[in-house]
Amino acid sequence: MTSEIYRVVGVMSGTSLDGVDLCWVEFSKQEDWNFDILAAETHPYAASFKSRLKSAMTMSSEDLKKLDHDYTMHLADCLKLFIKKYRIKNLDAICSHGHTIFHNPDEGITLQIGNLPILADVTKETVVCDFRVQDMAMGGQGAPLVPIGDLLLFSQYDFCLNLGGFANISFQNNSQRIAFDICPANITLNHYSQLLGSSFDKNGEFAKKGTLHLPLFEALNCLEFYKKQPPKSLGLEWVQNEIYPLVDAYELPTHSILRTMVEHCAIQIANILKKQDLKRGLYTGGGVLNSFLIKRISELYEHEISDVNLDLINYKEALIFGFLGVLKLRGEVNCLHTVTGAIKDHSSGKIYFYSSN
Repeated sequence: MTSEIYRVVGVMSGTSLDGVDLCWVEFSKQEDWNFDILAAETHPYAASFKSRLKSAMTMSSEDLKKLDHDYTMHLADCLKLFIKKYRIKNLDAICSHGHTIFHNPDEGITLQIGNLPILADVTKETVVCDFRVQDMAMGGQGAPLVPIGDLLLFSQYDFCLNLGGFANISFQNNSQRIAFDICPANITLNHYSQLLGSSFDKNGEFAKKGTLHLPLFEALNCLEFYKKQPPKSLGLEWVQNEIYPLVDAYELPTHSILRTMVEHCAIQIANILKKQDLKRGLYTGGGVLNSFLIKRISELYEHEISDVNLDLINYKEALIFGFLGVLKLRGEVNCLHTVTGAIKDHSSGKIYFYSSN
């Protein structure tokens, strides 16, 4: 008989390179799915490791292979510390997204490092991971993957908006779940904040000191991606090829770049929310802590943003990758074709079992 209670650790590393998010959670199934976060924390990257991850796109295949191994071992170390600290026993699985190096679905390319079988051997736990590859093999974008969790765990909301490296949204449209990346968020805001000596723009203070530059703002809003219909997703390559060269061409003060990027992010999000007539939302991701960005979204959207849960802001994606792993263990759908564009719904991911032999 299929178990109705699962204890797992969800693991997530986003494009903003904040660190490794770990979420120990218990899922239970009655008529609906429920969850209880038992413990959660973020293990920040050392500067040297963050530098390697940033430069991974230009690495040789040999160096990338070594990084994959080293990153898998880094995840194993984080997990062992976490499991020891909280005295975790009888885990059903570790469910890990890994860290995305490449994601270019138009060319059929995606790579998440940290998904090697050795992760199960070193942690001595069952591991469910590598969730994107199967979807792309089935004609999908390989992203976003979180919406199945939005549907089954957060159905009380009209929509779920995540402000991570990219802003992405998930909502129900009649009987279908629709989800897609909207625009860059922390991936660009953090990048330009670092030029001012900070890893992120706390409360949007840098942006508030800048001046909105209308020519850049209009040029950003005219990018081809915004004309595409879902399913669609973004990756670091798109930012490097489309955003940074466009911004650099204007030779603006960094504060004004940040002010303009905040406005760009806010207007793109507000346009989607108004177009779909979405009201009550769950807001998550580090960008929710940028009070200036939230203020601009709220003003443009003409609705107050107040439904905020700190655990979910920080750990919702790790939580949901834990849930994706549970669904995979049960052989149930964890990837929706209406979201990714794959030929059908399916149960994605690889399972590695620890063997003591």
